[in-house]
Amino acid sequence: MADFRASLTDAAPAPGLEPPLAALWWAAKGDWDRAHKIVQDESSADAAWVHAYLHRVEGDLGNAGYWYRQAGQPVAKDSLEAEWERIVSALLGGGKA
Repeated sequence: MADFRASLTDAAPAPGLEPPLAALWWAAKGDWDRAHKIVQDESSADAAWVHAYLHRVEGDLGNAGYWYRQAGQPVAKDSLEAEWERIVSALLGGGKA
């Protein structure tokens, strides 16, 4: 995930990007607080979906990390992070999977 974040070299998302996509952009950069702030006050269905999705991804990644640590294993890049990277790459690439 760090390599993916480093590949997002712009300091900010493209101007005019819809709030849900801008939120995903910031989450991909690792700025979850900014991502949540962008969509939490939006009233569109897309913004609500992205906001819920951000909470789910954070929870899933947190739970995965917890269980890795409970098993005495280092927290490695797991399938959840790979899926998150694929989804964000597709969305930021204009929907190309």
